[in-house]
Order: sequence, then structure tokens, then C-alpha cells
Amino acid sequence: MPIVNLNHDVELYYEDVGMGSPVIFIHGVWMSSRFFKKQLPYFRQKYRAISLDLRGHGQSSHVQSGHTVANYARDLKHFIEKLQLRDVTLVGWSMGAFVIWEYLHQFGEENVKGTVIVDELASDFKWPDFEIGAFDLPTLTGMMRDIQTDHAGLLKGFIPLMFKEDLPQADLDWMLEETTKLPSSIASAILFDQSIVDCRPYLNGITTPTLLCFGREEKLIPVAAGEHLCREIPNAKLEVFEESCHCPFLEEPDQFNRVVDEFLKSLYK
Repeated sequence: MPIVNLNHDVELYYEDVGMGSPVIFIHGVWMSSRFFKKQLPYFRQKYRAISLDLRGHGQSSHVQSGHTVANYARDLKHFIEKLQLRDVTLVGWSMGAFVIWEYLHQFGEENVKGTVIVDELASDFKWPDFEIGAFDLPTLTGMMRDIQTDHAGLLKGFIPLMFKEDLPQADLDWMLEETTKLPSSIASAILFDQSIVDCRPYLNGITTPTLLCFGREEKLIPVAAGEHLCREIPNAKLEVFEESCHCPFLEEPDQFNRVVDEFLKSLYK
């Protein structure tokens, strides 16, 4: 099993296929690298396609500490260094976008060729000056309590909200299997931190080319979030997927892969 050992005996599981320019896929909160199962077979034909499980998630170490977006960004830095990757493109879905922005904030853009942001807000929290945020305090508090009392029940209600169409039972089953690998203590800790991260102050300092991929269906994240990011990030382009909600890479994988591939071609030409 491919593993990278970080400091303090933390092991990150990853998949690494293909050859060429490296493209790293970073999943959302509670999720795993398995959610990119429709991307790696496509991108391995032209690129070195890599997906990893963040600490505490999937098959990575379920350590009880270090579960903040800022620390996940440091884990990503160590991961890139361990694999000696150069000129990477970072693809971040949901919380994965926060990890990318925090990485750029901490370490700069020197080793980053481009970024792909999939269906995320500049902040998930409804700050007084950010009404499009996904969570207010009562909602966030309720979710954290539900994680402690009915973790699987919460996920059974949450996962279908990520998709425009009804989810087949077989898909819901494997997604529940993946997302319940996290102990409840980790699931609630990282939910809180990623929900109150606010990346707005440094978005306008990002100069690396950025592709924004958003689903038209707004069960979780409004398209207005993508429009806001497109205004704030200087070198950004917005692509809206008409038949998707939160997971265009699973809901419209062929279209998603083509759009991202065209973006990558523009970076590496």
C-alpha cells in the first residue's frame, strides 16, 4: 500500500498513476481519495495523477491531533517534498480548496503551476458580511452534536445533498463506508475548523491560474460562491456544470475531465 510517512509517525495513503506533470487531487471533509475514482484512469494517460487521503481520513493514520486546515496544508507540503514533485497542479474539492488556499498562503506559489477549485466558498461560515456562507452557528452546532450521537445517520442525510439526482443505493453504501472510517472525534474536530476558516483576506493575492468548477444545483453551495471567487482571484475562470450539484467530477465525469484537461493543457503548453 503506497504510504508517505510524515513527522510524528503520521502516514498518508495515496494513489499515484501515470507519468508526466503532477496533478494532485485533494478531497473534502470526511471524504477520501476514493471519490476521485473517475479521474485517475483518465488523467494517468497524460499526467502523473495523484490522490491522497488527508490525515484522519480514508486509509491514512487516524491520529487524534493535527486536524486543522492549516495543518493539512503543512501535511500537503511535506507530501509534495517527500515525493519530490515539481510544478504541481492542485485540484481541491470542497474542504480541499481551503487546503490549497492555506498552502498558497503559507508557502507561496513557487512550486504550483495551477489550481482547480471544485464547489467551495471563500468561507463556509455565514459571517455578518458574508451571507452566502453555508453554515450559521446553530447549523454547525447541530451537525457537530449529531456526529457525536448519530454519525452514520448524519452522513446518510448529508451525502445525498451533494448530488443533483437521487443517489443509487450502491453508491450511497460505498460513500458511507468511506466517510464512517473517521472516528467521530476527528470528524467533529475538522468539521468545526474547516467551517470557520475564512480565506477571503488573501484570495486577491493568488496569481496562479485558477479554474473554478461549480455545480448549477445549489443544495449546498451557491453558484454565487464561484462568481465571488472569480471576481476575487485575479487569474480565475469559472465553469458551471449544469447537471451537477457538489460533485461534478462524479456527476458529469466526462465533461469535468475534459474541462480540467483543457485547463492543464493551457498550463503545460
